[in-house]
Amino acid sequence: MKKIVLTFGLIAGAVMAAFMFATLPFMNSLDEHSLIVGYAGIVAGFLLVFFGVRSYRDNVLHGAIGFGRAFTTGLLIATIGSVCYVLAWEVMYYKFMPDFYSKYAQSMVEQARKAGKSETEIAKTRASLEEMTKNADNPVWVFGTTFLEPFPVGLITALVSAGALRRKRGSRDPVLATA
Repeated sequence: MKKIVLTFGLIAGAVMAAFMFATLPFMNSLDEHSLIVGYAGIVAGFLLVFFGVRSYRDNVLHGAIGFGRAFTTGLLIATIGSVCYVLAWEVMYYKFMPDFYSKYAQSMVEQARKAGKSETEIAKTRASLEEMTKNADNPVWVFGTTFLEPFPVGLITALVSAGALRRKRGSRDPVLATA
């Protein structure tokens, strides 16, 4: 299981990191383009969870896997992929975009103004974003908050994959049965 989990987890992380680095041209605009590319990369990367669980079931367990083992395998792949995503962000943030959080804070305050928020609401937004910017000086905080970005998607993918791929020993593959 270790080899499959590592292989598919690292490939998932590489896919997500590649999509993340593809957002570098959009780094100054902080618009929906970088969000779309970023989340498309997360979804594309976590497709490897499904393929990893299937590979483990078919190649190691000879076609049978329970929900628990499938979920554990998918969760490990998602965790490794998420850690790779975070490491890529740490490199991108500290090497290419060290002012990201302050620019993001300014952008959010401007959006609040354009949305017609009251000065009290804008002040609250500004205060919370200043706190976030201050926290961003701590790499552990950046790691934790960045991990929470892709991991829920990986968790859901692991659950869906485990449900879709579970198969008892001796049961026939419905795809092969129709061929």
